[in-house]
Amino acid sequence: MAGLFERTGDGGAAIALDEWEATILRSLEVQMLELIGPGPGEESDDPLAALFAQGPSEAPADPALGRLFPDAYGEPGRPADPQTKAAAGEFRRYTELDLRARKREDALLVIRSLDTLGGRGGILRTSAGDCPAWLRALNDLRLTLGVRLEVTEDDEQGLYELPDDDERKPLVMAYLWFGAMQESLLEAMTG
Repeated sequence: MAGLFERTGDGGAAIALDEWEATILRSLEVQMLELIGPGPGEESDDPLAALFAQGPSEAPADPALGRLFPDAYGEPGRPADPQTKAAAGEFRRYTELDLRARKREDALLVIRSLDTLGGRGGILRTSAGDCPAWLRALNDLRLTLGVRLEVTEDDEQGLYELPDDDERKPLVMAYLWFGAMQESLLEAMTG
């Protein structure tokens, strides 16, 4: 059975991961960092340049990035009127860089936590303060996999019935595992 979180006495959470689980999770978080990438203006070491940097005003072309950085206004999947599109672009310009930075920080926290296992399996403990970052990072992975697998609410049940020779099966298993991990972490945080 894939590792799930349990509440620890100090308000944090712990999860038992075997070597493969830790490796898969770490690999996917590294890929998440590559997908998110640095935002415009974030490549500079100049703190003033970073302070005045503005993000993009257009939604990302990659559907996975579009899911991670959705428009603030309008309805998903429906064309926006010009006024709504302009407002969404303006909002994106001033918020996306911070959101990208937070998503990178969350992924890095998970990677660094997994690195404490030294490439082996074991019990990974996370503090109460780090649990929300873990939850956000797992959510980002699950959203990204969901987009890549073209999962909709209507067909999520069908994921449990894929034949073993379906090439999507490993990603579907990860998608389902991340959902179970999220649920168990949320229960550990609120229990």
